[in-house]
Amino acid sequence: MTTTAENIRGYIAAGLECSRLEVEGDGQHFRAVIVSPAFAGKRSVQRHQIVYAVLGDRMREEIHALSMQTLTPEEDQANG
Repeated sequence: MTTTAENIRGYIAAGLECSRLEVEGDGQHFRAVIVSPAFAGKRSVQRHQIVYAVLGDRMREEIHALSMQTLTPEEDQANG
């Protein structure tokens, strides 16, 4: 089974409250913009760890590469 951007979007949405979630990719490499209040007060590495925890074993088994931009709603709003 080929993992799609929509699959990944669903996995993240099921485990993390997101005010904005965009995922795109080609089946091997994916890019995501994830905006969540759960990221408040967290450094970039901690934010990525939250997403990795949500994805669990899928990061090893299904998803070969995932580039993430992780923002709080306030940061997203400030970026326009």
